Amino acid sequence: MDFNSQRVLGRTGLRVGRLGVGSSYGAPAEAFEEAFERGCNYFYWGSWRRTGMCQAIKNICRKGKRDELIVVIQSYSRSAFLLEVFYRRALKLLALDHADVLLLGWYKKKPPQRILDKANAMKKKGMFRFLALSSHNRRLFPELAKEDIFDIFHIRYSAAHRGAESATFPYLKGENRPDIVSYTATRWGQLLQEKNMPPGESAPAASDCYLFVLSHPAVDVCMTGPKNLQQMREALRTLDLGPLGGDELERMRKIGDHIRG
Repeated sequence: MDFNSQRVLGRTGLRVGRLGVGSSYGAPAEAFEEAFERGCNYFYWGSWRRTGMCQAIKNICRKGKRDELIVVIQSYSRSAFLLEVFYRRALKLLALDHADVLLLGWYKKKPPQRILDKANAMKKKGMFRFLALSSHNRRLFPELAKEDIFDIFHIRYSAAHRGAESATFPYLKGENRPDIVSYTATRWGQLLQEKNMPPGESAPAASDCYLFVLSHPAVDVCMTGPKNLQQMREALRTLDLGPLGGDELERMRKIGDHIRG
C-alpha cells in the first residue's frame, strides 16, 4: 500500500491524493501549494473559509493546473434556494466557474427531496461534477448507497471513532461503491495530547493518526486540517510512510479506547 502516489477512485474516476486538505484552520497559501505539489489535490472548502486555501486555489489555477485540482464546496443549507445562492458565492470567491464536488453537510437522515432536486439541477447546469454527503450516522451510508444518489461519502473515522469498521465499511463494497473520505483523524487534536494518554503511552504524532486511518483498505482519502506550514509538513510525512503494522495499530486502538472511555 503506497500512500505517496495518487489513487484513481472507482466510482468517480478522479485521480486523488491520499491526504485531503481542509480550509478551516488557517494554514497559509504556501502550505496548501506545497501539499498540492506532493499530490494532495482534494481541497475541501468547508464551513470556516480561510484566505489561505482561497489564495492557493487561485495560484494553482493561474499555473494552468485546474484540471489536477479537486475542489469540494460544502453547504449546510437546508433551504434549496439558499443552497444555490451560497454555492454561487463560494465559486465567485474562489474565482471558479464550477467546483468538482458539492458536499451536503451533516445529515442525520436522507436529505429532503427539495435539496436533492436542487442539487441535481445545479449539476445539470455544470456547477459541479459529483455529489457528496457527510454524516455522523454511520448506518445511513449503506442505506443511501443502495439508492445510487451520492458519489462520495464523508465519514468520521479515527482510532477513537471506529464504529464505521462494523457499521459502514463492510457494506460499501464493489467497484461502483461511493468513494470514502474520512475526517477527524486526530479527534479534534485529542489524540495528540500527552494528558489524554493511557499510563505508559506517549502521544502519537499527527502522521500516526493519518496512517491509522489510511491503513484501513476502505478509506480512499483522509482529511487533514493544518493550522500552519509546520503542521502541513507533519501531515505530509504520512505520504512517505507505509501502513501501520499490527503492533502499531493495536497501540493506536488502545489510545483511542482510552480517550473514548
